[in-house]
Amino acid sequence: MNRIIFTITFSIISFVVFSQSKYYTITGKVINSMDKSPMQGASVFAENTTLGTLTDANGNFEFQLPNGGYSVAVSFTGFNTEIQRVSNIGISQSDNRTIELNYELTAKEKMMQDVSIVSTGEVKNGWEKYGSFFLEEFIGKTPNSLQCTIQNPEVLKFYFSKKKNRLKVLASEALKINNQALGYSIRYELDSFIHEYNTEISIYTGYPLYEEMKADSDSQQKAWVNARLNAYYGSILHFMRSLYDQQLVENGFEIQFLVTKNNREEAIKIEDYYKQLKYQFNDSNQIATIQPNEINVGVIYKEEKPAQEYLKDNKTAPNQFQFSSILFPVNTTISIEQNGFYFDQSALTFNDYWEWTKMADALPYDYIPEETEGK
Repeated sequence: MNRIIFTITFSIISFVVFSQSKYYTITGKVINSMDKSPMQGASVFAENTTLGTLTDANGNFEFQLPNGGYSVAVSFTGFNTEIQRVSNIGISQSDNRTIELNYELTAKEKMMQDVSIVSTGEVKNGWEKYGSFFLEEFIGKTPNSLQCTIQNPEVLKFYFSKKKNRLKVLASEALKINNQALGYSIRYELDSFIHEYNTEISIYTGYPLYEEMKADSDSQQKAWVNARLNAYYGSILHFMRSLYDQQLVENGFEIQFLVTKNNREEAIKIEDYYKQLKYQFNDSNQIATIQPNEINVGVIYKEEKPAQEYLKDNKTAPNQFQFSSILFPVNTTISIEQNGFYFDQSALTFNDYWEWTKMADALPYDYIPEETEGK
């Protein structure tokens, strides 16, 4: 089975409260590092949320965030994305609840030229040759993927290295993705997509900007609400939020350690999840951290059975519950925010059921389940 490591950041130009009602303000300016000129129309957003804005004609921006810590990113087509961490922890109600951030963006042009020179060359008719494979690895093969399309595939550039047996995909501008299944338009700044054929591992990094579609009817809006609920329950996002709140059992999750003995993988049942995961909560910054005692962690979601499409492609998978696994780096601590955002996101490798769900089933990190339509 292919494995996938992904770093995804979510944003939309709107303001949605995630479980808190009080805000602080982020202001600042974005300029070009070469000539120090202001950059109009740059996307400024809190990673993995639907919170952000665009810079004005003078490169200035201002928007609000619910209380807590975030990574604020700035992206602009043709430039490298820049990120800064912010938090209002320690800022009292009487203080000026405004944080100023300034960014200088560097152009990607030289990097793209270097890639072209050192690679074995761009594959002619790359989309025709590798497009279907890229869609399966990036968009996915779930039922939702059938309603998820890339509107501008011509911006994708495919490079194949025979020596390394590696496929690399870059984009000359942001991908425009329509997810009719969940009701989102996505502007995805793809840093890179790499598939290692020797290990069957895909790695992609990027910064999507989410925008909620306008429903044509009440029935379509209701269908999107229910589709988002189905995508959420049992997902990585649901798991991370449940872990943060120490509500794994209550929310239908079970944890196991996966160890190899005599060349066979065995599942070890554990009793105290939070002790074995070395769960700690920092009151000062409201961040939870984990560093499991074993690097390979199995996750069972008992509230739903696997999709039939998954079972069709994975004959030996359990059919009574969704089984996923997470491979953690050795001696590495993972931090989790209240909204379920974990970092460093590129550190974790997801296998089994979670490897099967990709962009077509992804939700922004400030998505709130509408329980009135729930399970």
